[in-house]
Amino acid sequence: MTGMDRLRELLDAVLDEQHRTLDEMAEGAFVSPFHFTRQLSAGAGEPPVAMRRRVMLERAAWQLRHGSSVTDAAFAAGYESVEGFARAFARAYGHPPSERTDGGHWLPAPNGIHFHPPMSLWVHTGESTMSQPLELMVHHDLDDTRYVIDLAKQLSEDDYRREVRTRVHGWEGEEASVAAVLTSLVFTKEVWLAAILGEDFPDGRPDDVVALQRRHDDVAPRWLEMVRDVERRGAWDDRIVDALCDPPESFVLGSIVAHVLSYDAHRRLGVRAMLTELGAEPDEGDPINWLRRRTEATA
Repeated sequence: MTGMDRLRELLDAVLDEQHRTLDEMAEGAFVSPFHFTRQLSAGAGEPPVAMRRRVMLERAAWQLRHGSSVTDAAFAAGYESVEGFARAFARAYGHPPSERTDGGHWLPAPNGIHFHPPMSLWVHTGESTMSQPLELMVHHDLDDTRYVIDLAKQLSEDDYRREVRTRVHGWEGEEASVAAVLTSLVFTKEVWLAAILGEDFPDGRPDDVVALQRRHDDVAPRWLEMVRDVERRGAWDDRIVDALCDPPESFVLGSIVAHVLSYDAHRRLGVRAMLTELGAEPDEGDPINWLRRRTEATA
């Protein structure tokens, strides 16, 4: 499965709601059923029909724990009868679907690919390479510094030394007010946390700074616990495949956290300049001094 994102092809061809049979999966991937089975089995270590059946059972288990009826879960998983679904579920989980348990919904898999709510994939690699956020940020800093130096070579000598008034921008677009920058600092974590934990996305952005502070105080400890949990499990190289993106995209957990830290640092420094211009007196935002003050306060 070369030349394209393997995870996207798995998502599109195997998990598409319209692809209930091997022929439909293969047609969606624009190959014959034989070649589709061979490519997917070689790339993921699991035949497409078996993968779809397993991931659909995982989704059903998650739905059942969140209030779905056995009948609804059975038909959503593609089974023609509740009895057939119940037998398959019991073989996979060791108990009938009507029995509620507190365990996870993942089943044993040869490739670490699992259902992740609301309709995404989680890919547990079991590897530890370079996806810890600190390593990613250090390497990104070095490569990105060289990139912008190289861009500066295109400037004239005068432009290279000219004083330029900078403005705060985010990756989603221009953020030209204190309200816009601070809202992005909070909302970004809410959105990524929902994707990682399989929760509902936040309902809009807060209207005022008091509401924004409440939202921050809610998401901050949950974001910190998520990061600590990923660290405990050594899951920085795991991926989530977000089916809500168009087209679906896969994200490495370590890169998500590094992404948030990088853009948050830009926003926090930028909003300090804006606050200074508006008459406030923020500190410098240096983590060295922040840690010193924090240590002194708890001594």
